[in-house]
Amino acid sequence: MTVTIYDVAREAGVSMATVSRVVNNNPNVKPQTRKKVFEAIERLGYRPNAVARGLASKKTTTVGVVIPDISNSIFSEVARGIEDIANMYHYNIILCNADKRKEKEIRVVNTLLEKQVDGLLFMGGTVTDEHLQAFQSATVPIVLCGTTDEKQTMPSVDIDHEKAAYDAVKMLIDNGHREIGMISGTLQDLSNGYSRYAGYKKALEQAGIPLREEYVRIGNYRYESGMEVMRYFLELPNRPTAIFSATDEMAIGAIHAIQDQGLRVPDDISIISVDNIRMASMVRPQLTTVAQPMYDIGAVSMRLLTKLMNKETVDMTRVVLPHELIRRKSVAAKA
Repeated sequence: MTVTIYDVAREAGVSMATVSRVVNNNPNVKPQTRKKVFEAIERLGYRPNAVARGLASKKTTTVGVVIPDISNSIFSEVARGIEDIANMYHYNIILCNADKRKEKEIRVVNTLLEKQVDGLLFMGGTVTDEHLQAFQSATVPIVLCGTTDEKQTMPSVDIDHEKAAYDAVKMLIDNGHREIGMISGTLQDLSNGYSRYAGYKKALEQAGIPLREEYVRIGNYRYESGMEVMRYFLELPNRPTAIFSATDEMAIGAIHAIQDQGLRVPDDISIISVDNIRMASMVRPQLTTVAQPMYDIGAVSMRLLTKLMNKETVDMTRVVLPHELIRRKSVAAKA
């Protein structure tokens, strides 16, 4: 039979209220009494009912996390940052994969809210009006993690994606490259897609380099699309001498497509990208990239959410973290 709080109280010789105070870490319990209650809990194998505690306190100490693609290694580092801070503040995490599909993202958000989470972290791409409607119907705080909404009305933690892309392309330009292709994400994706394209375009404009339509192709952020787009670039009569990829995974696909044709990176074509996933330092040549502080994005997002959940004073609800250019072996000066 299930052991109840009544059984623990009887075993320890105290009231049910005293057991409740011990279980909920209330300091107003004598050490000797606390010890007796813990010993009774251990003997009986009692586990507090989280649902009942949540109904009583109107808090579940759980946070919902919507992750766009659980197979993408970049999000595992964000999730680790979230989990570490959640543990520090005694919150449990419910992690849900949304497969980068808007309908599933919205369904998962609504499901988490129905489960009475105390707050929600949304890692995704494009934040649409439908997303915002779901967020605005919530009675708990929501923080965007690694993305922002177009009007920047939601609390968020991210980097300046346009500046990150600009810095990457400027490095190529500073190395003498003028024929620079881009493997972009979808331009409907405000952060990883459109903002990084805007940074690419701005760097070209400031250097007086015309934007060539045939030098911009859309990928889906994954390795295979990087290979496919790179094969297209290699078939152009005047192929690019350098490539800026919106993500490391697509950049690695591009490197392998170049090598499959018997060409070399960076001797024949230079490659640079954004993210700094673990594989960026494992591929050969090692990938020059702009690092997102993925762990920090997760940790800072979770800390911001704890402040909002606990109604603490928050000076800034839109946090922009710094990025860093990591120089490795995939970029060389144009001969």
